[in-house]
Amino acid sequence: SDKTRLRILASLTITDMCVSDISMALKINQTTVSHQLRLLRNLGAVSAYRNGKIVYYSLKEEILGDILLKGIEFLSK
Repeated sequence: SDKTRLRILASLTITDMCVSDISMALKINQTTVSHQLRLLRNLGAVSAYRNGKIVYYSLKEEILGDILLKGIEFLSK
């Protein structure tokens, strides 16, 4: 229900992203993004993988992205 977490999840419906990409896209600091991603990982909503030194985050289940997009579609009517 946190707006920042919802915005992060919405961003991850588009593509996998690292903390700095999310931070730039949403115009929020990296510490906040990292904290919210930790909560989302603990909830099982996102997963992480490393590519070299960079950790990328993605939605753990595609259905979560579908639900978010349907909610946005419904609210925009």
